[in-house]
Amino acid sequence: MKFQPIKSPKKARIGLYTIGLKAYWGQFPGLKERMEGYGDFLEKKMAEYGEIYNYGLVDTEAEARTAGYWFNEKNVDLIFCHSATYSTSSAVLPVHQICKAPAVILNLQPTAKINYQQTTTGEWLAHCGACPVPEISNAFNRAKIPFRVVNGLLGLEETPEISLANEKTNGRKEAVRAWKKIEEWIRAAAVPRTLRESRFGFLGNTYNGMLDMYSDFTMIQAQTGLHVEVMEMGDLDMLFRDVAEKDVKGKLEEVRAMFEISGDSQSDPIARKPTQEQLEWSCRVAAAQEKMVKEFDLDALAYYYHGSPGSHFEQLQAGFIVGHSLLTAKGIPCAGEGDLKTAVGMKIADILGTGGSFSEVMTVDYDAETILLGHDGPFHIAISEGKPILRGMGLYHGKQGTGVSVEAKVQTGAVTILNVTQTGDGNLKLIMGEGESTAGETMQVGNTQTPVKFSKHPDEFMEQWFMEAPTHHCALSIGSNANLFEKVGDLLNVKHVTL
Repeated sequence: MKFQPIKSPKKARIGLYTIGLKAYWGQFPGLKERMEGYGDFLEKKMAEYGEIYNYGLVDTEAEARTAGYWFNEKNVDLIFCHSATYSTSSAVLPVHQICKAPAVILNLQPTAKINYQQTTTGEWLAHCGACPVPEISNAFNRAKIPFRVVNGLLGLEETPEISLANEKTNGRKEAVRAWKKIEEWIRAAAVPRTLRESRFGFLGNTYNGMLDMYSDFTMIQAQTGLHVEVMEMGDLDMLFRDVAEKDVKGKLEEVRAMFEISGDSQSDPIARKPTQEQLEWSCRVAAAQEKMVKEFDLDALAYYYHGSPGSHFEQLQAGFIVGHSLLTAKGIPCAGEGDLKTAVGMKIADILGTGGSFSEVMTVDYDAETILLGHDGPFHIAISEGKPILRGMGLYHGKQGTGVSVEAKVQTGAVTILNVTQTGDGNLKLIMGEGESTAGETMQVGNTQTPVKFSKHPDEFMEQWFMEAPTHHCALSIGSNANLFEKVGDLLNVKHVTL
C-alpha cells in the first residue's frame, strides 16, 4: 500500500572527492581529465540515493585542507574518498582531520583486466587505485580516524575513448556488489541526519514495571541527537475537542479503504465485530492524533496511558491503535507502552524505506519452526500482507479500556528484526536478525502476528537473542537489511550485533 508521508523524508548530504598525484598530470596527458571523469560518473550515480557534493580532484596537501573546509561548509554526513590513482596520504589525511564526517575509501577499478600487451604507464596509472589504499589506511589508523573501504569495479556503462581496456563493467558482480555497499552507506547516512533533526513525542508514560524500556531522555538525545517532546494527554484532548465531523468522515473513508472490518472471531469471545460507535470513536481520535503530530511537528511517537477507570482519558487512549497505525504508515512511527527505544528502531527502519512494525516475541510453532512476532498494535499498514483487519476488543489484555484493534501480518518474504536496547553502561545497542515471513497460521485475537522462520532453530535463535539483553519489543522490517542496519550502527557510533 502506498501512503503519502506527513513529512518528506530527508536525504543524506554526501561529500565526494577524487585523489591523484599532481606530478602525474604534466607527465601523462589526459590522465587528470580521465580521473575527473570517473569522479563525475560517481557523482551522477550516487545522486540516485542522496545529495552529492563533489569537490573534484585533490592532489596536494594544500588542496586537501581546502576540501576539508569546503565539506564542512556543505555540512556533509559522509565523505567518499575516491582512490582513482596513486596519491600520497598527505594529500588525503587533512581532508578528514578538518571535516569529521565519517570516511569511506572507494577502491573501484575501471576495468576487470588491463590490456597487458598494449598498456602504457599512463594507462596503468588510471587503473591503480588500490595502490595508495594501504598507505591511506595506515595514516588514518595512526591519526585515530575511523574509516571504511569499498573494493570492486567502477561499473561504467561504456568505455572512455582514451582507454586501452574494456571498462564497461556495470553488469559484473564486482561492480554490483560494490554499488550495493555504496548505496547502503548513502542510505544509512540519512539516518543520523534525520534523527538529529527529529522530534519524538513521548505521550503519557512507560508501562509500569517494564524495566527494559525505561530510558534517560538526555541519553537518547546525546547518542542520536533527536529531541524528546514530553507531552500530556491534555495536549491531545485539546485537539480532540476541535475535531470536526468532516474530519471524522474523512478518517472513516480512509479506514474503510485501508482495512477490512471483521466479523466476530470464531475462537475468542472478546474479539468481536467493531460497532459503528467504536469505529467512529477511533476515527475521531485518529483525526486528533494526526492534528497533534502536525501541531507539535513530530517525527515519531512513543505513548502509553491507561487513565482512571471510566474516565475520559481512558476512553481517549482506548481509541489509539487505529490512528497510530495510520500515522506509522505515513512515516510517523508510533511505539506503544511508552517504548522510546523501539520508536527509534521503527524510525530507523522507516527512514530506510523498510517499514518497521511494532512487535515482540509471542509464541513458537515448533512444527513449522517459526516464531510468531507481533503485538496488540499499532501496525505498519504499508508493509501489510493484504488488508489489515479491524476487530472490536472487549478488553485490551493487561491494559484498561475497550476499543478497536488491528489484526495483520507483515508481507511474506525476507524480513529483518531490529532491536534498540540499552546496555549496562548506559549506551544504545542495535541487535539484528534476518529471517523469512511465512504464510503460516495466525490467531483471530485482534493482534498483529507474523510467523518468521530464522536460519537457526527457534530455540537456538531465541537463546542467542535473549543473551544479547534486548528490549522486549523490536521493529519488524521487510527485506534482508542486516548489512544496512549495521552501517547505521557504525555511523551512529553505537554497538551492533547481527545473529
